[in-house]
Amino acid sequence: MHTSTTSTAILEPWTAEQLKQATQGYWFNGQAPQGEIKRILTDSRHAEAGDAFLALKGERFDAHDFVAQVATQGCSMAIVSQPVDADICQLVVPDTRLALGHLGAFRRQQHPHLKVIALTGSSGKTTTKEMLGSILSRLAPTLITRGNLNNDLGVPMMLLELNASHQYAVMELGASHQGEIDYTSNLVQPHVAGIINIGTAHLGEFGGREGICQAKSEIYAHLAPQGTAIVPAADDFAAQIQQAVQLEQRLSFGEGGDVFATEIQLQPQSASFCLNTAQGTRQVHLPFAGEHNVQNATAAAAFALAIGVSLDDIVAGLEQAQGAKGRLNFIHQGAHLFIDDTYNANPTSMRAAGEVLAQQTGVRVMVIGDIGELGNSAAQQHYMLGRDLVSIRGINFVVAVGEFAPATQEGARSTQYGKKLQAFVTQEQALPFLIDLVKTHQPQSMSFLFKGSRYTHMETLMAALMEKI
Repeated sequence: MHTSTTSTAILEPWTAEQLKQATQGYWFNGQAPQGEIKRILTDSRHAEAGDAFLALKGERFDAHDFVAQVATQGCSMAIVSQPVDADICQLVVPDTRLALGHLGAFRRQQHPHLKVIALTGSSGKTTTKEMLGSILSRLAPTLITRGNLNNDLGVPMMLLELNASHQYAVMELGASHQGEIDYTSNLVQPHVAGIINIGTAHLGEFGGREGICQAKSEIYAHLAPQGTAIVPAADDFAAQIQQAVQLEQRLSFGEGGDVFATEIQLQPQSASFCLNTAQGTRQVHLPFAGEHNVQNATAAAAFALAIGVSLDDIVAGLEQAQGAKGRLNFIHQGAHLFIDDTYNANPTSMRAAGEVLAQQTGVRVMVIGDIGELGNSAAQQHYMLGRDLVSIRGINFVVAVGEFAPATQEGARSTQYGKKLQAFVTQEQALPFLIDLVKTHQPQSMSFLFKGSRYTHMETLMAALMEKI
């Protein structure tokens, strides 16, 4: 299992006794390592002297097979669920996956003064997390979830990076099954926790949006008694979310909420709005495009207010925030604009991206890959997406690529704008069409937006087109 754990954080070392105490394990043959353990890691390729290698088991792999290898790399010890024939100190635990959780929780408990925010949502959580990171990092060292380390393995891996300098932590929690957020929020022990929205991502796993709402609402289960719940005021499931909150202390954001935006002005690559809160009102110039990002900014403001950040510091942080890679990144090449929104996709974020593209100049082309994890509703969701995207005023062409491109095309053809959409099963088939599109429209400038679920790797098609024109 190669979980991305690259980090420049200064890690706090572990003693053998702490590791045993945190995991409730025992030392095989009574042999414990001498000296401190500098870090715990799950990727055997990076194991070296002073490390503890934690051997995870998955459906298709068993990292116990790599214990002998890490021993030859000089690794100090291994955390295993059964002893292995290798010349290395072994801490034997009932379940290494749960042991990773225990270690993350132990590290979290060692930092009682840390102020922790936990957030989840179907779309926008990464951008909201980056906005919060920008607000809090100006004030003090802040631990922020990296990449997609937001599941039952990633969250404890992030907690292992906590050190004495951190005053804040912003933890993104993802849900791929019921009970996962209950588990991770228990590890995180947040002071402020909230849901940004309930969309249609992961419909397949949860059998509908009600199931998604139930799974996401687990984030409120382990809030500190004096903590604050953040809730979306304008969400379809606002009432159900409110019911899931046990605490008196709550703060809502969005239209009709405690923190909301007015006088929204959308520019092609940015937005400005008036941020309204109980602490006062401020003008914000946000370096993110799209109305959905204005909503993400109001959510970030609500989270920050709940842990006592001043309004001026919130505005300064929002105005300096930067998007994550593959999240509406604007790249200018010659006369053309390429918008890289390839990090991931769900039906809600696809429509929001379409609205951003419509704001740009020149001939506007949206290139979309399939959306995954929609279960039985996949064809229907892609049909509705095709229908909606071609109906957005300002989009000139939609190019759909993948298994569900024909369903997307059917949706487009149910409108009067059906000719706007072209469908291709593979990127190789789509590329010549895109190159011809550029040639046909020369010397006009064009704006392309590329988006799809992570597994579709739409950035590959974007790079191929940029190379050819």
